[in-house]
Amino acid sequence: MPIFTKNDISLYYEDIGSGQPLLLFHGLTSSSAMFYREMNFFRNKHRIIAMDSRGHGHSAKPSDYTLDDHIEDAVALLDHLQLESVDVLGVSMGSYIAQGLAARRPERVRKLLLVATKSVGEKSSMAELFERHPEEFDGLSIHDKLDKAQTYMFHRLTAVQKWQAKTAENSPQLSLEQQGVASNALERFDLRPELPSITAETLVISGRYDELNPPEKGHETAKLIQHASFMEFKRSGHAPNVEQPRLFLGIAENFLDD
Repeated sequence: MPIFTKNDISLYYEDIGSGQPLLLFHGLTSSSAMFYREMNFFRNKHRIIAMDSRGHGHSAKPSDYTLDDHIEDAVALLDHLQLESVDVLGVSMGSYIAQGLAARRPERVRKLLLVATKSVGEKSSMAELFERHPEEFDGLSIHDKLDKAQTYMFHRLTAVQKWQAKTAENSPQLSLEQQGVASNALERFDLRPELPSITAETLVISGRYDELNPPEKGHETAKLIQHASFMEFKRSGHAPNVEQPRLFLGIAENFLDD
């Protein structure tokens, strides 16, 4: 199990394949295991590095951390592996980490693919979703809230649920307390002033039916990055890479190989 340590925090990562390095960042409360499809698809052309962010998966779970910690961990991973230039794919929370890495270390990111993203948040996207629909979520237990939220997040829910089950088979699940710590790390961040520093060619993909990070959030992010294009998947919600996997992998391959 490959692990490196950053300030006494042990961080797990996968490292497979060969070719141009492709760094993958997963979503909130998930892990590198969510990328099983992407790893299998890209490993013949790319060296795939997928880290379990702190507080997630097989990595250490401190009682408190921030988005800045996630970004610094990403830089530390590049240093640990002695990688000067990588392509980066980030989904949801992972896309915030990817933005921070590309903005603060622009010389180390060649291409940047941001999926289901935003660049600013006072609260986690889930907390914001609960507040936008108080008539649906007020009074529910956290389990019921999270279950109901999926109908607002995804367009092809059955496909997402199968993907979630397969991911869960290969990764430790977080307790409710650990989920809360992970969510708190995404409060009060604003990457917008940093985005003009990104020099990587960038593609932003949002799902039309995503009420967690709606397409307008992704479009706002794309407009602030100098070499960015925006694409909206018409039959996806918060997981375009899962809800329209063939389309996603084809577009991602063309973008990364161009």
